[in-house]
Amino acid sequence: MGVGASGMVVTFWSSLEVADREALAGLGAQTEVAADTQMFAQGDSSDYLLVVLRGWVKVVSHSAGGYRALLALRGPGDLLGEQAGLDGRRRSASLYAATDVVVLRLTAARFQHFARDHPAVSRAVEQTLSRRLQEADRQRAGFTEPVSVRLAALLLDLADRCGEPARGAGAVSIGLPLSQDDLAGLLLSSRRTVSRVLEQWRAQGLVATGRKSLHLLQADRLKSLAQGG
Repeated sequence: MGVGASGMVVTFWSSLEVADREALAGLGAQTEVAADTQMFAQGDSSDYLLVVLRGWVKVVSHSAGGYRALLALRGPGDLLGEQAGLDGRRRSASLYAATDVVVLRLTAARFQHFARDHPAVSRAVEQTLSRRLQEADRQRAGFTEPVSVRLAALLLDLADRCGEPARGAGAVSIGLPLSQDDLAGLLLSSRRTVSRVLEQWRAQGLVATGRKSLHLLQADRLKSLAQGG
């Protein structure tokens, strides 16, 4: 996922022409997935990939020691499982439906055949992979920033991507069921540190939290914090 010159979010699906989207939709099958359902598991071998048409998906890594970390959130228009599906490798992470989801499921063989005859689709895949490398680079580059700065930036990004107006002037509700463990995983931090920052912000009236619910009450102040202010 990236942002174009117009400020609009650019995804794999949105970067395609309507004709290519319609043709790919005809080659695959739309599937509805209920929230909290595992869509595929880390280590699985499979020959298909997915395009998210509606809803949000968690990309989760499981370590040998049993640690579970949320690596990324993918939403409408995002391509999932393309590397393992196209290269025939085992899945490097698990996918879980964060909300009710509708996906387009495409076999790797059909997708590859179509992409060979439609260069714009191949370019869209390459751009998707490039954006994800840039995303990982930005995450590593920001690792030296205090957790409070990175958490403020993350919450503002989530508000932009899936926020909904909440009660109160300028308040925003993040419409995803994210736990503090999830936030810690996205920040490469510890749950304890994230919990401490959120506790401070609750006391200052910046955020309100509940069980897997999060509301930004003072977005302007969080913007200042995200900039190191």
